[in-house]
Order: sequence, then C-alpha cells, then structure tokens
Amino acid sequence: MTDTRGPGTLTFKSDRDMASEVDFAVERKIREFLERETPQIGIEGEEEGGPTEGTRWVLDPIDGTVNFVHGAPLWAISLGLIVDDRAVAGVIDHPPLGTRYAAAEGLGATCNGKPIRGGECTNLRESLIAMGDYAISEDAAEINPKRMELHNLLVPRVQRLRQIGTAATALTWTANGFFDATIMYSNKPWDTMAGVSICREAGLQVLDLDGSQHSPASRGTFAVAPALADELTELIAQSGVQGVTAK
Repeated sequence: MTDTRGPGTLTFKSDRDMASEVDFAVERKIREFLERETPQIGIEGEEEGGPTEGTRWVLDPIDGTVNFVHGAPLWAISLGLIVDDRAVAGVIDHPPLGTRYAAAEGLGATCNGKPIRGGECTNLRESLIAMGDYAISEDAAEINPKRMELHNLLVPRVQRLRQIGTAATALTWTANGFFDATIMYSNKPWDTMAGVSICREAGLQVLDLDGSQHSPASRGTFAVAPALADELTELIAQSGVQGVTAK
C-alpha cells in the first residue's frame, strides 16, 4: 500500500473528480478481507465496481477524496450492507478524527461503541443543515440552478447551512445530532447506504428528495429530525431539485 500520509498518484474520472492511489489501495484491502470472511456476499466498490443488485456490501474506500487530496481531515471509509433492497448495516470510519460509527437493523447506532441518537430539533430557524455539493458534470448548468434555489429558500429559514464534501460524514454527524438534517442530491450506494442505516438506527427519518421512503433506487438522500421532515420536504419540492437527475 502507498504511504497513507499523502494521496499518491491521482486518477482523474472527469475534469474535477479523481481517485487517489490510497482509494484503490484501501478498497483492495477491504475487498480481500470481505472476500475471505463473507465469500457469499458480493462487493460493490466505488473504484472497482461489482454487483449492483441483490445482497451486497457497498464500499467507498475514501468518501471525500477531494478533501483528502487537499489535506483536509473530513473524509471517511464507508461500508454498508444491502439486503432485500434495504440498507441493514453500516460502518463509517473517520481515521483523522478517531471516530467509528456503526449500526445494524434493530440494534441501534453507536459512535466508538457508545449509543447515539439524532437531534430532536423542532424549530427550523434553530436548525443546522448539511447540504450536498454542486454538480461539476457537463450538464451542471442545468442541474445547479435548482440546487441554488433550494439554498436560497433555506438561507432565511434555518440557522446555518453547511457543505462539508463527504456524504458519509454528514450522515454520521446527523445521526449524532450535530446536524439536524442532511440533504444529498444523489444516492450513490457506496456514499450513502452505510450512513442511511446509521441514521435510521439513530431515530431519524431517511427519505428520498420527494418525501418517499429511502431505498437504493432513490434519487437523493434526505436524513432529518422527524419534527422537521414535513417542512423541509415542502421546501425541497418548492425548489424543484427533486425533479432533476442527480449527478
């Protein structure tokens, strides 16, 4: 494995999206472990692919690669388990922060082995909301105005908005009550499914952007303190962001 103090060689997936040498090395190490310990379960990894249906592990070896490449300590290793088209377990490790979140269906959610619960905010004006990134794809000019519109709707109604560049961290911090909601415009399973499991087990609602129950086929990922769900769902609908294909 490469020296993990730096990203090593970068492989560009598109203009401003890359994988580091460490992404590939971590994914291969975890694949080796899972193939040995759970050979009956397939593995869908961000960097090296795998089955996209059925019971499977979903793995992001570094969620927040841009942060990692820049030396920012907001990145995570995310491993979720999908069974019957539902996130049933997840582990999210934050090596720079020394925290590990875990959950399994019916068993609750933990941080470093201690039980956690999501926040109980009931007033949107007192809420701290994490948001997904703006698109950088070729059709970003079509997608981003709707995301900007949601920001514009939320800014005068909430205490603050945050964009931290890692879905896994945003979801775990929502599960731990640091954020009152996380609104992610996409639903790539390696990014979200571990966090979805952790948020559900922490007592949060986890929805698609249209307010329906979240699944691996959802367009986006919206984890929220229950008392804020209806009001935020209305604002998401008003922005129109739920009708734009996420990138």
